[in-house]
Amino acid sequence: AEDDRDQDRDDGSPSAEMTWMSIANWYFKVGDTRVVMDGYITRVPGPPFFFAPAGFPNDAFAFTQFPWLIDVSSVSRVQSALPEGGRLDYLIAGHSHFDHSWDTPTWAKLTGAPMIGGFSTCAQAQAQGVTDCTVVNGGERLALAPGVTMRVVRFNHSGNASNPIQHFARELKGPPKPDPVTGGFRGGVGEDYPNGGGGRAFLFTIDLGRRRVSFFVNNSASAFDLDKAIVVDGVNYGAPLDNLAAAMKDAGLESVDAWIGTGGTAVAKLIVPVIHPKVYIPNHWDGLFNPFWPGLPFPYKDAALSAYLATLRIPLLPQTQYFDTYRLTTDGVTRLPDHALKHRLGFADVQPFAPATLMAASQALTTASGDDCDDR
Repeated sequence: AEDDRDQDRDDGSPSAEMTWMSIANWYFKVGDTRVVMDGYITRVPGPPFFFAPAGFPNDAFAFTQFPWLIDVSSVSRVQSALPEGGRLDYLIAGHSHFDHSWDTPTWAKLTGAPMIGGFSTCAQAQAQGVTDCTVVNGGERLALAPGVTMRVVRFNHSGNASNPIQHFARELKGPPKPDPVTGGFRGGVGEDYPNGGGGRAFLFTIDLGRRRVSFFVNNSASAFDLDKAIVVDGVNYGAPLDNLAAAMKDAGLESVDAWIGTGGTAVAKLIVPVIHPKVYIPNHWDGLFNPFWPGLPFPYKDAALSAYLATLRIPLLPQTQYFDTYRLTTDGVTRLPDHALKHRLGFADVQPFAPATLMAASQALTTASGDDCDDR
């Protein structure tokens, strides 16, 4: 099948493309290599389906009322709409919470692509009959294809000591057991879907002829302990900021061409001095429980982060609809309409919003004193 994005290109130069599929779900085309990150299309219902345990009122996503099923039909619909009939080479998971790794094994079954993630992610896959999953702990340098390298950066999760079940690094001990009646899983961060030892962020470098482009993507972070070592079962995996600096050094980079990031201003102030991004693309900002098929639920807004990036002259490129695509070449980042893909899935090119919704977003940008954009 012809890649429908070719109609949007004005030359034949090689590129990397990053397509946002909602929440922290991405479709990356780096050279001829195709990667889906997270790929959570199912929507598990919000509270009161989720609830906090006694004594931990801020851990609102710790437990669930009953098991939930994977929306295989929706995942399959998205997968088949992607270029080349949804062919994939890799599936990566940034961490093992329900809004990240819930659908990843289903993508693996549909495409045959191998998975890469933390131990908990691979245990979740094994519980669903998927065995081709590589455990990465951080520090790995993976050659995905000639000229395409992905460095794994051990990271932390959003939150702090007030919600320890969600925030602090926790792994499963083995594959979770599906419900014997429904076959579903318990989506709580204190149940079958802990964060998976904190998180995994990814630094991509892509050779484009004699030059190289790069982007860094993280799907969670907390300024609370971004500079503190991650310790799981007595093993020290290093501090996220140190791990990121080591990956940059290993790649021979002083800056990245794009940062696909989340965590708000507090996190940006810690990460920007390490990676010096040329552009910032927001990630994991559109909520958790809004239905997928109606499209983007509200406009992007983060006044404090916008102001901070502006002082550094780092362009902020927020999305206006699911399946917005960014093209990265040696000349920088540009947007692609991706009309054909959106049309196949029933999405408008740009999400229309009611005047009241746009006004609320405008007022938030004008008056907000700062929102750290926690990914939950």
